[in-house]
Amino acid sequence: MKRMISLRDQRINEKERAKAPVKKKEDPSAIKEREVPQHPSCLFFQYNTQLGPPYHILVDTNFINFSIKAKLDLVQSMMDCLYAKCIPCITDCVMGEIEKLGQKYRVALRIAKDPRFERLPCMHKGTYADDCLVQRVTQHKCYIVATVDKELKRRIRKIPGVPIMYISRHRYNIERMPDDYGAPRF
Repeated sequence: MKRMISLRDQRINEKERAKAPVKKKEDPSAIKEREVPQHPSCLFFQYNTQLGPPYHILVDTNFINFSIKAKLDLVQSMMDCLYAKCIPCITDCVMGEIEKLGQKYRVALRIAKDPRFERLPCMHKGTYADDCLVQRVTQHKCYIVATVDKELKRRIRKIPGVPIMYISRHRYNIERMPDDYGAPRF
């Protein structure tokens, strides 16, 4: 009896295998379709063609604080770095963060309220500036991001065509910028 059951099971298994889809061998001459991620038309090779003088620079909270610590004038140092006119831009979230820091950072607040700085309104909830900056740069690739925050730098490096301004050796430097623009790297 057991032998008959096992023979019947084997026949059923053979029928199931016959019904299983057979993998087709790929034709090497056939055209292969791949899905390639779309990049914005402003990116020419690895450089962003939307960038050009006057540069719009999104400034982060800690960039202002470290500039004060290094005794650097924001607008003048940006112009020295890029050899062109610069328009520092501050979002509502960055301004909110500076205001929350309190009395100790009143100099940073005074600098942020400078009339030379362009104020950018935010339409989202919350006041977390890093998310706001990353979101704005992802949508519009016409900005340079000025920050000292390692985590924010890491997030922005993932976005193609967005240069980062940072502070090193008591001066501003820029990374991921075409050699045709700005100051030479040191």
